[in-house]
Amino acid sequence: MRIAMVGAGYVGLVSGACFAEFGVEVRVVDTDAARIAALREGRVPIYEPGLDRLVADNLRDGRLSFTTDLAAAVAGADAVFLAVGTPSRRGDGHADLSYVFAAAEQVARAAEGPLVLVTKSTVPVGTGRRVQELVRRLRPELDIAVASNPEFLREGSAIADFMRPDRVVIGTDSERAREVLRRLYRPLYLIETPIVATSIETAELIKYAANAFLAMKITFINEMADLCEKAGADVHDVARGIGLDGRIGRKFLHPGPGYGGSCFPKDTLALARTAQDLGAPSRLIETTIAVNEARKARMAERVIAACGGSVAGRLVAVLGLTFKPETDDMRDAPSLAVVPRLVEAGARLRAFDPAGMENARALLPAAVEYAAGALEAAEGADALVLLTEWNEFRALSPARLRAAMRGDVVLDLRNVWDPAAMREAGFRYHSIGRP
Repeated sequence: MRIAMVGAGYVGLVSGACFAEFGVEVRVVDTDAARIAALREGRVPIYEPGLDRLVADNLRDGRLSFTTDLAAAVAGADAVFLAVGTPSRRGDGHADLSYVFAAAEQVARAAEGPLVLVTKSTVPVGTGRRVQELVRRLRPELDIAVASNPEFLREGSAIADFMRPDRVVIGTDSERAREVLRRLYRPLYLIETPIVATSIETAELIKYAANAFLAMKITFINEMADLCEKAGADVHDVARGIGLDGRIGRKFLHPGPGYGGSCFPKDTLALARTAQDLGAPSRLIETTIAVNEARKARMAERVIAACGGSVAGRLVAVLGLTFKPETDDMRDAPSLAVVPRLVEAGARLRAFDPAGMENARALLPAAVEYAAGALEAAEGADALVLLTEWNEFRALSPARLRAAMRGDVVLDLRNVWDPAAMREAGFRYHSIGRP
């Protein structure tokens, strides 16, 4: 089979490389000529474990190619996937669908025969029908079937998520489209992956509902962490005690400074706006958004309070800048709320992140210094804040960390270190939701 993937961003690149690994001929098309040139040379512009090898292997074997020529990519394709951005629209929080409709129009105009047009991008309910109307209006003589096939990829483990997913959702009214997508996903069917067949609207809503529910779980355990601190309880024991209930589950019950990333912030906001527009407002989601934003803003105040009420003139080391480990993604990362506030309060900031510093430089205040490693960031620091739970930070020796620092204040906003070990090393140690 042959497919085209419109968009060489995170979703398009990972999905394209994984489909190629399934034995499908994949052409990835993007308007960014520099990005396409880099990919043709095997240079992957995003950090995702294992993706560089997957791209290189399938480039070498001829199953994966990259182009800026959309017409050439679409020619002879059984299916064309739209994997373009749907960022939050300025002013109202709705998903900006301009890239989706522009790509759909270009595909329709370039199509030479019947094909299946699949939205892989995260789009609000109703988008697929609008795409369907668009292509029918532009090319009434062609049988262009429209489907929704949302992605459920977690940054840092996207390849495993694609190769062994919890489920595959196929939303379409076209039996031909359904059959084409089933053939594409046949390797997953053979390992008994559930294939969920729905209408277009249902598939679109499944994606948003899943992300909103996970965001609510994170926000819930963060609020329980605050309560645990007041009550003298341990949030990890609370999380384990409720997570063992099969109706609740253990995942996404780890406290922290608030969720960020490319999906949860924009998807919860878009779903809330869609629900309002359709006359079925979701107060839970609206509250989740508000509580999460407030939490990220409060984290800097925690640091200031732990430093005695002022950080003016003090050197604060920050470990981790990306919204989660195993990615270079800075979108809506808690560091974007914490670091500028500390700089504003007069602190000197020295930061280290294993993958995100290049992206961070363009987003954080120019006054922030960057270190080559965790211990270098901690050297001479009056206080240290851990914002992202990279594994290499877990492995840091408390004694070596204490020897590097001038001060003794540590705020572990991901609870990666053992409180007893940190206190034994001489730290005034603060974590989330623990006595």
